Amino acid sequence: MAPNDKYTVILPTYNERRNLPIIVWLLNRTFTENKLDYEIIIVDDASPDGTLEIAQQLQRLYNPKHIVLRPRPGKLGLGTAYVHGLKSATGNFIIIMDADFSHHPKFLPSMIATQKRTNCDIVTGTRYAGDGGVYGWDLKRKLVSRGANLVADTVLRPGVSDLTGSFRLYKKNVLERVMGTTESKGYTFQMELMTRAVGMGYRIEECPISFVDRVYGESKLGGEEIVEYLKGVLSLWLKV
Repeated sequence: MAPNDKYTVILPTYNERRNLPIIVWLLNRTFTENKLDYEIIIVDDASPDGTLEIAQQLQRLYNPKHIVLRPRPGKLGLGTAYVHGLKSATGNFIIIMDADFSHHPKFLPSMIATQKRTNCDIVTGTRYAGDGGVYGWDLKRKLVSRGANLVADTVLRPGVSDLTGSFRLYKKNVLERVMGTTESKGYTFQMELMTRAVGMGYRIEECPISFVDRVYGESKLGGEEIVEYLKGVLSLWLKV
């Protein structure tokens, strides 16, 4: 690890009041135990459950140096949340992940080690290669996820095993360039990021992860998001 490396975690939140303290504690422990410089940027979209108030308490507890709050006035889309958080990032590496505990920080040391070993531009966590897996989903949810990846892989041929995953490590300058070409704002944002990164010639490595269903709260994936995803695949196929 280069002595000046710093890792910025961007956490978009909406109604994650109960999950946020757990994920922040785990992130702090992971970075501290591995002697890594870090910051966590929390982008809350006016959660009605009081997530922002919890984030403010966490900022006082862990220090504003490590917890940065960038709230927004309402739900404006997952993609724009990452764009919003990136504007405040001071790290030279960016980690994007879910705040609902489905992405465990224990995989971060392996992802970071993969990047250091290969000097790749992006490390993407994968549920569908090596010893990766999914836990806590019913058969329907697993079929939807597998089907979504199969559709994207067949149409777009991105060369990665988990195109719909959202646990990734980027070089900051690479993420800025790829985001600059991305048009999606919702759940297809992650897919478009990876597809465009491949098209731009960036080097991508995979790291197996175990995905666990959210600890608290309800999934935000519904019928509208599935339709949006399918439209997004078609749109990317026509453009990229």
